[in-house]
Amino acid sequence: MDLGIAGRVAVITGASAGIGLAIASELVANGVSVLIAARGAERLQHAEGQLREIPGAKVASIAIDVSTPEAATRIVSEAIEVFGSLDILVNNAGRAHAGGLLTSSEEDWQEMADVKLSSMRRICKAAIPHMQEQGWGRIVNMSSIGGIYPNPKLLISHVLSAAINNLTKSLALEVAADGILVNAIGVGAVATDNWARNMVPTVRSTRPEFAELSDDEVVARISAERTPIGRPGTPADIAAIAAFLCSDRNGFVTGDTIEASGGADRFM
Repeated sequence: MDLGIAGRVAVITGASAGIGLAIASELVANGVSVLIAARGAERLQHAEGQLREIPGAKVASIAIDVSTPEAATRIVSEAIEVFGSLDILVNNAGRAHAGGLLTSSEEDWQEMADVKLSSMRRICKAAIPHMQEQGWGRIVNMSSIGGIYPNPKLLISHVLSAAINNLTKSLALEVAADGILVNAIGVGAVATDNWARNMVPTVRSTRPEFAELSDDEVVARISAERTPIGRPGTPADIAAIAAFLCSDRNGFVTGDTIEASGGADRFM
């Protein structure tokens, strides 16, 4: 399928690995110039090198903490300085956080809100005026199925995911007349290093029978139990959905949270 976005310019946050890098790869393969952003400079450089191996790749990177108030303006300015415009924004920064209300600290809430929600709000605000000038734009916000089906084992993540879904819908209505479509993806269990670092230890602590299993085996067992299709998602699964939502082939989907969970309503 020709996505009709060759020559467009995209910014992707949290793009040094996992889902963010997979989305960047999909867009670069479709002729999009991509600025990737993440905190870790070394991993970011490695990701940029991977993307440059794609034929015709136009890629740049910026090592930055998106949770800082000035990050949004810096990222958008960098994209315009390097590539001349900004058409597509994918907000992927953030991680899952295991724990309920009684086990979560004030610092946990503040850190997660800064990275997942405040950064998203700021970068949308910085990017949208440029999209309005050209009468075309696509924004995809990464959320979780927990924003629709909350799980108390992941309280902070799912409260913030619900807020992301609400922000997505509200923003979509605000800018629809400007040719800008805004959607979210409610992600389920996707096998990434981030998921293994943040979720697998919690699963192990509550499931003694998993003690001797490898991380991959734990993810496979949980997915078989929780996910109707019987496997975890892959970054490529999510990237394919994001690429469509970011594309010119999508002209009528906005304000939605697309469930990408293999049919599951929870994953631990």
